[in-house]
Order: sequence, then structure tokens, then C-alpha cells
Amino acid sequence: MPSLTEWKVPPAVQPRADDYAYDLERALMSVVGLHALVPSDGFTAETLGVERAGNGVLIGDGLVLTVGYLITEAETIWLHLGDGNVVQGHALGQDNETGFGLVQILGRVDLPALPFGSSAAAAVGDRIVVGGAGGRSRSLAGRIAAKQSFAGYWEYYLDEAIFTFPAHPNWGGTALISPKGELIGIGSLQIERAFEGESKSEHLNMTIPIDLLKPILGDLKTFGRVNKPARPWLGLYTTEVEDRLVAVGIAAKGPAARAEIKTGDMIIAVAGKKVATLADFYRGVWALGDAGVEVPLTLHRDGVTFDVRINSSDRAKFLKSPRMH
Repeated sequence: MPSLTEWKVPPAVQPRADDYAYDLERALMSVVGLHALVPSDGFTAETLGVERAGNGVLIGDGLVLTVGYLITEAETIWLHLGDGNVVQGHALGQDNETGFGLVQILGRVDLPALPFGSSAAAAVGDRIVVGGAGGRSRSLAGRIAAKQSFAGYWEYYLDEAIFTFPAHPNWGGTALISPKGELIGIGSLQIERAFEGESKSEHLNMTIPIDLLKPILGDLKTFGRVNKPARPWLGLYTTEVEDRLVAVGIAAKGPAARAEIKTGDMIIAVAGKKVATLADFYRGVWALGDAGVEVPLTLHRDGVTFDVRINSSDRAKFLKSPRMH
């Protein structure tokens, strides 16, 4: 089982309590370590692994907020608390659109919850803390580097994500804490980006804004997912290469695999409308209707352009449901 003592944030970027107007130590007690075990036959086991470790944040009502990929298909979840205790958790809910995951604590926890702030009010240049499980030595002081759209190859898109610098070394599920000591985001990824005017690229963390959680939290607690029809999912991993969209992977037994789409195929159009970016591609697919809708694509392979129709699906139908404890 991963240990919280195996790594530390470099001392130079660790936050110092005197630099903040709120109780930093108390805020960081809300961040917990998360260790999830996934069955080897799970749909995501090959791509995400059967053992996943990261962070989560206590948000009250016996709930921990984290990033969804840590708990997808999780059979067992252990939460490492700031007071040294370890309790079990249950994967209560997940939202593929935002990327949030919600864990129900199966035991008594007497630690503070981190209150929600406003991610919309956060500004580029704001001083923030990226909180990791284990207190100051596993958290870092940084700034918001950008607020902009983000598209992921796994059919994921946010109109506005928050990017912070420097990057946290154990970013998954970290707490993005505002200058007021409030939770304004959950860590999702590490990306590499070159700043304008500089030749050297830097690593940043991409964070999911907390404002996206507020309208769906009730549904996640009640239903385990957002109570609306799911978006169409193709099981098609795509990236942008020199202004072209290229299939770089196909989910086994997914809709794209059944339609015999191949790695290396170039995506030219959705329903006859040309697409040049991942955002264009995803918006075009999602605009056709709910999961199950037929998606017409124009592809290019080996010098030949052709049309194919994919019967989309609900991504959640391919995933194992968590066991109740």
C-alpha cells in the first residue's frame, strides 16, 4: 500500500502558515490520502491500473471529493486521514462530464471539512495552495497560471479549467485552496505548457473548478450520477496532430471498435460538418443527442476518405458498479 511518507514537496515551494490569512494547518487537515483497489477484469483496469493512489478532500456530510478516475470501478477504498487514522470508503458517485468522484466515508471522522469557494472568482495570478494528504510538507504554494478550455483525448472537455504553477508531484485529487482558505478546485492532471515568450516549457496542474460540482452534488449523493441522459460515448481516443484529428486508441469492445475504426484514422467531419479540434469534434458528437444516438463520421485512411456510422453508448454501462459494504 502506498505510503504518505514516500515523497515530499520541495521545501522551497511548501506553503508557510504565516503567509496566509486563514488557518493553513486546519485547512490541510481536510485533505486525505486515497488508496483504491480495482478488480483485474474491470473495464479501466488496463488503462488506469488496478491499484490507484491519490488525494481527496473532506467536504462534510461524511463525504470525500476526489477526481473520478481514482475511484472508477473501485472495489475497495481506504482513506488515510490527517490524524493518522485509516477508514474505509465507498465509491458513492461519479460524473464523467466534469471528472468529479464522490466517496462515502464508512466510519466516524472528526476532522474539519473544507468549505466551498467560488472558482469563477479566482483570477490568473492569485496565490493559491495545492493541498496534498500529509500536511504542509506534501502541499505547495503556487499561483493560478491560466483559466482556459481543456480537451482530453478520452472524450472529455471543460469550457474553463484552472491551471496552476508549479505542478504538484502527486496531483490526483489535490485540493486547490483559494486565498480565503476555501476549496475552488480538485486536481486532475499534470500537463506541459510553454509560456509565451519563453523557449522552455513548464509543468502545470489542470484543476476541475468547484463551481461545476455545485449544481450536480445533490444528484451524485442521491443517484450516484447526474440525473439526466448521458452524452454519447464512442470509445475513441483522439489527439490533435498538425491541425488534424487522429485516432490514437480504441476502447476494447466499445462503439468505435464495433464500427471497425482503426488507430491512425483521421477524423474529418461529424454529420457532414468538418472538425479541426477536439473541442469541435466533441461538441459535434454531443450535439447529435443522448447516448445511443447514431454518430456519422467522415474518416480518412490510407489515402481514402469514407463515411462510417457509429452506434454510440453510455460510457457508464461498460464499468463495474462498486460493491456495497
